[in-house]
Amino acid sequence: MTDQNTIGCAMIVDDEPFDQMMYERILKRSGLVDQVIGFQYAAEALDYLARPDRSKVDVIFLDINMPRMNGFEFLEAANRDLGPAFVKVCVVMLTTSIAPEDRARAASYDAVRDFISKPLGKDDVVHVANLLAEVQ
Repeated sequence: MTDQNTIGCAMIVDDEPFDQMMYERILKRSGLVDQVIGFQYAAEALDYLARPDRSKVDVIFLDINMPRMNGFEFLEAANRDLGPAFVKVCVVMLTTSIAPEDRARAASYDAVRDFISKPLGKDDVVHVANLLAEVQ
């Protein structure tokens, strides 16, 4: 690790296997992330977050457009099922959407700290690590 701000555990929730692989590589190569956990389906990520024996998740990189349960449905379910503990997690929305209403909707959730256009890059990881340091 470096003397920069770091991320202990990052979760990626994205239905595209290629994006998952690419983002995991970017996070690990940044030197700023200790552990990466990935899920292709939001419901699986939600199940993981509900487990009492899980690792502490510092940031969730959440895709908006996914089958079965999209990013906004995930946020609704997490707020409802996980309660106040979920709001303490830093959620970063990842999307190809340029729709202002998606950005506004994301900002309406307390846990959402940023909205980043895909693809995720190393500069974004540095930004998120600094953002996480500010909210802790």
